[in-house]
Amino acid sequence: MANRWLRPEVYPLFAAVGAAIGICGFQLVRNICINPEVRVNKEGRKAGVLENFAEGEKYTEHFLRKYVRNRSPEIMPSLNNFFADPSRN
Repeated sequence: MANRWLRPEVYPLFAAVGAAIGICGFQLVRNICINPEVRVNKEGRKAGVLENFAEGEKYTEHFLRKYVRNRSPEIMPSLNNFFADPSRN
């Protein structure tokens, strides 16, 4: 039975599913550990709604968001400029 699934044609599927599980696991651990709105222990849940805006701001303004903020939303900017530049025609 294992011989049926362990073929080279199935490796990309395993890689894609593994990457998706890894991303989901990363987000789950990130939310449980550092999200200011998630409280796992009983004392934290008793506190109710906290007005801690500085901690929420720190959570949402992470490195990746700061890095991408001032960049153009293009995947391949040099290729887009090559084909879209009117002076090249």
